[in-house]
Amino acid sequence: MKALTYAAYGTDGSPGTLELVDAPEPRVGPGEVLVRVKAAGVNPVDWKIAAGYLDSTLEVRFPVIPGWDVAGVVEAIGPDTFGYAVGDEVYGYLRKEWAQLGTYAELVSAPVRTLAHKPRELTFEQAAGIPLAGLTAYQSLQRVKVTAGETVVIHSAAGGTGSLGVQIAVALGARVIGTAGAHNHDYLRSLGAEPVLYGEGMGDRIRELAPDGIDAGLDFFGDGAVELLQGLVKQRDRVVSIADYEAAAKGAHQLWVRPDTADLTALAELADSGKLVVNVEHVLPLAEAAKAWELSAAGRTRGKIVLSV
Repeated sequence: MKALTYAAYGTDGSPGTLELVDAPEPRVGPGEVLVRVKAAGVNPVDWKIAAGYLDSTLEVRFPVIPGWDVAGVVEAIGPDTFGYAVGDEVYGYLRKEWAQLGTYAELVSAPVRTLAHKPRELTFEQAAGIPLAGLTAYQSLQRVKVTAGETVVIHSAAGGTGSLGVQIAVALGARVIGTAGAHNHDYLRSLGAEPVLYGEGMGDRIRELAPDGIDAGLDFFGDGAVELLQGLVKQRDRVVSIADYEAAAKGAHQLWVRPDTADLTALAELADSGKLVVNVEHVLPLAEAAKAWELSAAGRTRGKIVLSV
């Protein structure tokens, strides 16, 4: 099969060099299925691993095929594996015990605990944009127990994770205030959020919209957001961050997203009901993954970047 790999970390904070190679087809063990990849989602964590930023957190075995997000078709079933049949359309967040055999490839072996049936109403490219970002948003809202009628602030609401978080929170019946640059405010309104401008005075602008305080805060960007949100929430422990690794020490939650079939199924149901729309801003061929990483690292993408395989 064709796959993209890198043989070592990059230097000076850059990702390792990607090469399109002929790789052996992955083995399919018990509790796994072989997926013919139709699309692979691109996430900042992909190039951050390749740059060595997560070396102290994740075991990495070279050469690495990057990628955790996938949408595709089941091609084979492993021993003692239930719940899927050859030909099923699936999607998932394929994080395994170590980083090595990822989704930037024509085929990938997938533990069934990382998969769910693909949303029927979405293309493979749209479905591949959901897993990591959608699970992050969904599990963040679960962690701080957002319920109908509550007010939640989502910091960095127009990005891949934030835009899905806005829609999930709206579907839960919450009022959503989303922070973003001015050029993304109309986009946030279209998703059901009340936009607030980034930058100095952001806390005061949020207080103007919610003078009685907010119920929960989600930080998808960092840069001091945990402290700001803790100054706004009614209970300081109802703040969750994916970007501030000191969040727990500050009395907030620091979330590391986990694969979960039930959560993926819930997200698929939201998508099929029209309550979760995936904005795929860039679709690039597998061979142009390096360009996709450049777009991701620039931090100006609204929505998701996906590789078509």
